[in-house]
Amino acid sequence: MTSHRYPESHVFYRKLSRQYPRIVRGDGCYLYDDQGRRFLDGSGGAYVVNVGHGVTEIADAMACQAGTLAYVTGTAFTHDAVEELAAEIARLSPGDLELVYPLASGSEAVEAGLKLARQYWVESGQPQKHKVLAFAPSYHGNTLLALSASSREHYKAYYREWLVQIVRVPAPYPYRCECHGQAPLCPACNGEAIEAAILREGAESVAALIAEPVGGSSTGASVPPSDYWSLVRAICDRHQILLVADEVLTGAGRTGTWSALEPYGVVPDILILGKGIAGGYAPLSAVVAPRRIVDALARGSGSFLHAQTFSHHATLCAAGVATIKYLRRHGLVERSAAMGPVLHRQLQELRELPSVGDVRGRGLLAGIEFVEDKTSRRPFPSAARFAESVAANALDLGLVVWPNAGQLDDGTGDLAMLAPPFVINEAQIGEMVTLLRRAIEQTAAQVEIRG
Repeated sequence: MTSHRYPESHVFYRKLSRQYPRIVRGDGCYLYDDQGRRFLDGSGGAYVVNVGHGVTEIADAMACQAGTLAYVTGTAFTHDAVEELAAEIARLSPGDLELVYPLASGSEAVEAGLKLARQYWVESGQPQKHKVLAFAPSYHGNTLLALSASSREHYKAYYREWLVQIVRVPAPYPYRCECHGQAPLCPACNGEAIEAAILREGAESVAALIAEPVGGSSTGASVPPSDYWSLVRAICDRHQILLVADEVLTGAGRTGTWSALEPYGVVPDILILGKGIAGGYAPLSAVVAPRRIVDALARGSGSFLHAQTFSHHATLCAAGVATIKYLRRHGLVERSAAMGPVLHRQLQELRELPSVGDVRGRGLLAGIEFVEDKTSRRPFPSAARFAESVAANALDLGLVVWPNAGQLDDGTGDLAMLAPPFVINEAQIGEMVTLLRRAIEQTAAQVEIRG
């Protein structure tokens, strides 16, 4: 059946009721469409583009690899690109994380990471450890196990009968927590809620806790209290539970360090990377694990019971190697750390807008939470579609931001997320904040008129 609206296209898009600008070129922080319009990429697409658009040396590295060896199955062969990628990631990863299993998407890596945690306990003689703890709100992907781990009810509604049970614990979300991030901290912000859930379920049945070190889209770049992760690490150790850090979004320098856990001095048992490790030049993700976990599999069944056709893909791995080398050669992770305070200082000006409840984040990751009432922190009703309207108005003004809606328990909640390329400069940050302010003001006026 031909679409009545887009008869010229055979592409099945996610959003079925909008016209998509056709982008023909990218350069640094900007995108250009076929009508000559320029867009400042304020979200790096989906938090992906860290090195900037149009880096020809990454494209050249991919072309060179594809021309020499594009693909062999990772179940039968190794090759230079995957060996080099694993060495680069191991070099950057904290603690004893040194074995790298490359995949394509973040959702795939979450599936693989959780399956690794489960297989580890089975191979270690504790098959009763099967439960997974995850935050609410949270987001870990759209494949079925990753979607199960996510706490996004409107994403899950159609598939609930296919999903597995996950134990929910409240996320450290100071803007929405009862303590608002101030001492004395509430159980969500001091880790007590996690320990209470473990004791309630029985530690002998819990395999893993999966969480983003800094909140992603579901909590709008919410940063936990400074000692939160060291407390959580101690809880997991005390009860023999694997800590799985989902750094698909927050890793690869996005928050100013390679791992968002580095400032806390915490090493997870399993690290999941994606998005920025190939800068958007190829779909690439990775599960990073210590030998102590992988050795349990080697001594038992002798293999990781998770195979995917495009794992260890030569061309994708070459993109990752080129991206990581580019990040290092140009000091872009350090630049993310340096430009982060510039971004957050300028974003503070948005707090004066009546509809802006909070501005937060770390490095070149920021979340702006919108509210109908600042005093009570009451969110807009879902029908207002505030975040989506901000993003649409921003796009009309030439700015790409990432909207998020429905993160709260009742299905309300509106956020705009910023995650620009690390090459962004101070003037471009000023342009981004100015355009975002205009988009928020336009949206507030539209909502007031409709109301």
